[in-house]
Amino acid sequence: MPLHPLVVHAAVVFTPLAALCGIGYVVPAWRDRLRWPLVVLALVAVVAVWVAYFSGQSLRTDRFAGATGEFADRLDTHQTWGTRLRGGATAFAALALITVWLHDRTGPARVALVLVTALAALLTLVLVVLTGDAGAQATWG
Repeated sequence: MPLHPLVVHAAVVFTPLAALCGIGYVVPAWRDRLRWPLVVLALVAVVAVWVAYFSGQSLRTDRFAGATGEFADRLDTHQTWGTRLRGGATAFAALALITVWLHDRTGPARVALVLVTALAALLTLVLVVLTGDAGAQATWG
């Protein structure tokens, strides 16, 4: 069994959980409770996304190098979204770590950082859905 179908499930579970923590971190009353779950989930998610990306490249090279037609187009679409998700998840994880590192700070810079982190979380959530849908279309479409 290839690694990609297995590790994709980790990315599909932990990335949305991390993104939801990032969005919830905007609420001041939740920040203390979400600080460490956000860090752990963001790190696990970004590792899962990167492993899924590289295992997907390996799977395509090993099993689907000669793919043509509509199937190849679907694989290309999935790979494109996977590349975008890799960048988005990495940026979100970096922002989450910086935001938590500066957890005790106050002022407009912190508010801006929290909002940018929440926007990155929302973007990552959208990217994981689009990537997963493209993968499902490639597999089952």
